[in-house]
Amino acid sequence: YGDLDVSVIKELPPRRGSVTTVWAQGPIAEASAWAHVLEEVEQGRQAYVVCPRISSTDKPGPDSPTWLDPEAEDLPPAAAVEEVFARLTAGPLAGLKVEMLHGQLPAEEKDAVMGRYAAGQTDVLVATTVIEVGVDVPNATVMVVLDADRFGIAQLHQLRGRVGRGSHRSTCYLVAAGSTEEAEARLEALVRTTDGFELAEVDLDLRGEGTLMGERQKGRSDLKLASLRRDREWVAKARDVAIALVDGDPDLSAHPLLADEVALFLGEDEQDFLLKG
Repeated sequence: YGDLDVSVIKELPPRRGSVTTVWAQGPIAEASAWAHVLEEVEQGRQAYVVCPRISSTDKPGPDSPTWLDPEAEDLPPAAAVEEVFARLTAGPLAGLKVEMLHGQLPAEEKDAVMGRYAAGQTDVLVATTVIEVGVDVPNATVMVVLDADRFGIAQLHQLRGRVGRGSHRSTCYLVAAGSTEEAEARLEALVRTTDGFELAEVDLDLRGEGTLMGERQKGRSDLKLASLRRDREWVAKARDVAIALVDGDPDLSAHPLLADEVALFLGEDEQDFLLKG
């Protein structure tokens, strides 16, 4: 991929407000999140509540988190939109205008629900990750993500981007116990920074680089000594040397040992993978 151009956008769009991220651990911290939702609604603002599942009986699908800890298989069932909606409307958010949104609703109903929310007719939207992208409601200033440790860094970063889209100060609450060390590291990183570049580096460290010569996108690298992240400078130097070598010796006939190494690493399957598309 060294021949690709890279565009880096470091600036936020204009008129964006700041977003404070809070890791809410335990019942007291979660109660504070609901109290904040009430305060924001009283001031005329709106809120999102995000759940990993639609119902207690649904199976993983398009609305499910994109990444889970493989070592956290014994966790209790994740929060579901339908159950959370019933609990909130009968409890902490009773009296507010609350609606549900998820991927199993008919398209017309989804559009209607989102239209009412965008028009300010709904106070709180309890949803799955269908709101992850393409939703722009500047009046939404608080988000509560339940069982946030079931989501990956990129997905949580995308989700909290639904608030702070106006000039008002916004808050994203990540309600989670921190089920594993890796989950804790993800949540701590999101609290620490809103810089997507830094979060991508953390995510790469936690998940692994995956294979350079194959399709596996996370886990242990197939490079024995080098790291694409740590040795970025050497990767660039190696590319320059490789181009110079191949320009002067396309079939590497003058470099038989190097040709043997390339043949060892690049079998037919690897060549097909690197060259497809």
